[in-house]
Amino acid sequence: MTSPAELDPDAAAIAAALAGVPPMRERGLAAIRHAMETMPLPADLPVMAVTQDHLIDGPWGEIPLRVHRPTLDERAPVLVYFHGGGMCLGSNHSFEPLARHLARHSGATVVSVGYHLAPESPPPAQFDDAYTATVWTAEHAADLHIDPDRLAVAGDSAGGTLAAAVALAARDRGGPAISCQVLAYPGLDRDLAARSMARYARAPILSRDDVLFLNENADAGQGHPDSPYRIPAYAADLSGLPPAIVVTAACDPIRDWGERYARRLREAGVQTTHTRYPGTYHGFLAQSDHLARGRLAVAEIGALLRAKFAHPLPF
Repeated sequence: MTSPAELDPDAAAIAAALAGVPPMRERGLAAIRHAMETMPLPADLPVMAVTQDHLIDGPWGEIPLRVHRPTLDERAPVLVYFHGGGMCLGSNHSFEPLARHLARHSGATVVSVGYHLAPESPPPAQFDDAYTATVWTAEHAADLHIDPDRLAVAGDSAGGTLAAAVALAARDRGGPAISCQVLAYPGLDRDLAARSMARYARAPILSRDDVLFLNENADAGQGHPDSPYRIPAYAADLSGLPPAIVVTAACDPIRDWGERYARRLREAGVQTTHTRYPGTYHGFLAQSDHLARGRLAVAEIGALLRAKFAHPLPF
């Protein structure tokens, strides 16, 4: 169990307030979704120059996109963002605060992807939507006022899984060109024997049983996944992938999954920046309005992206 001493004071206060909340399995997807989608958004969200909604065609039906432009730059870099939620939860609405903060700090136009959720839409719907949206963004660069040569993918939790999978697929399929991948506490593996899984089995926000519950719903009766586009850790070769920014939380049961993937990226010759944020738990970026460490992390991710967008590698 996570000790309060391991958490920052603001994170420990939130953990204490949530101590009586039943685990996800007891609440059920419907109740969790309702709570997430009806929670009021912070009043002081970053102001965007333009926010527009689009619907694009996808293999599983229409995919909603929400485009946040922090500036009116006609050739802005772009960040295709996939929200968290275990492939079963979340939307462009409930994760709008994080999308806007990423836009503000990176200076990039953020295209948020409202991919179809499991179990109603079985896999690989989530990956198919993510890849389709990334291709669409690159192909509609002129309409979106973006620079397709400075296109990055990003995601938190399950969204980090999708960002890593899209980077793999773009390499394997010859495009679109991706300049950077941002993987925040990503669910890249299924290794339940990881040391962090045992040490933080009863962590706040996401426990070991929550991971199991979300995976059961994410699989949607399709059996254990074997494709690296669903579980990127299963990819045998990580060479030739775009530079990576990997963020992990110290008190997160899936911490080791992201850190192991970061090591493999480095060993494969991929420029990789990994930061483990102490005093934090899973999902802390989405709580940056309450957590000082979350605000710092979003700002640092944005600064790294600004550097990469300003100095793109031509090879």
